[in-house]
Amino acid sequence: MPGTKAHLLCRKYIVDTIKPYCDSVTLQQFTHFWSVSQSTLTMHNIIATQNWKDAKERVLLLAHWDSRPFADQDKNPANHDKPILGADDGASGVAVLMELAKALQNHHPGLGIMFFFTDGEDLGPNIDEMLLGTDYFADHLPSPKPNYGILLDMIGNKGVKVPIEQEGYNSNPRFVNDFYSFVDKNGFSGTFPDKFGYDMEDDHIPLIQKGIPTMDLIDFDYAPWHTLGDTVDKCSAESLGKIGDALTLWLTQKPVYKVVPMGPTG
Repeated sequence: MPGTKAHLLCRKYIVDTIKPYCDSVTLQQFTHFWSVSQSTLTMHNIIATQNWKDAKERVLLLAHWDSRPFADQDKNPANHDKPILGADDGASGVAVLMELAKALQNHHPGLGIMFFFTDGEDLGPNIDEMLLGTDYFADHLPSPKPNYGILLDMIGNKGVKVPIEQEGYNSNPRFVNDFYSFVDKNGFSGTFPDKFGYDMEDDHIPLIQKGIPTMDLIDFDYAPWHTLGDTVDKCSAESLGKIGDALTLWLTQKPVYKVVPMGPTG
């Protein structure tokens, strides 16, 4: 949760874990005046790269590393002002990104990869105080900027199923169709059902608005979402492995993927 000692320790853990496998790891600091505490919070996006400058094509892989300060969906109203642990909603995507940094090092010729751990995604309480880190990143895009993005959010629950998210699909249908066709042919159809799921307001939206087509890999059918029950025992190493294996195949066997960037949208 931003503004806590645990937040600082988590940031250090992520940086220390991925540093040996990346060409660079930087912190992108930003602030937000939070309506709840009536104080300014300092947050940090963590940005790590592999082969970014010399690549022919560049992909942004992202997940949010903050956890929500409110268990606002908990059945017990007394818990609504308590922070969640966020084992699936946050930590699952971060876990896969950290393992991908190890798996992909020196194994993706021609492709530059940016691992983007975004902060302030779940701060809230309302959407106008969420997606904060990605909003900041999208307003300060690196040069060269990513050609396309893949967002990982809530992909660790047992028996994970990741249908096609509508907003990401609309940002570049060919890209999403090609990805789902590829993972289906490689034995992951049970994890990535070729059907539409929810239309999400998630971290991919600010990127799409800046002309970076971004697919949102999310399993939103997760009962402990934004409750105190979002704990490690609800998550599955097998689910995390399937997501990571599918992405490893995509990023190594299709190392240079020609996604045509869109123009900025409103």
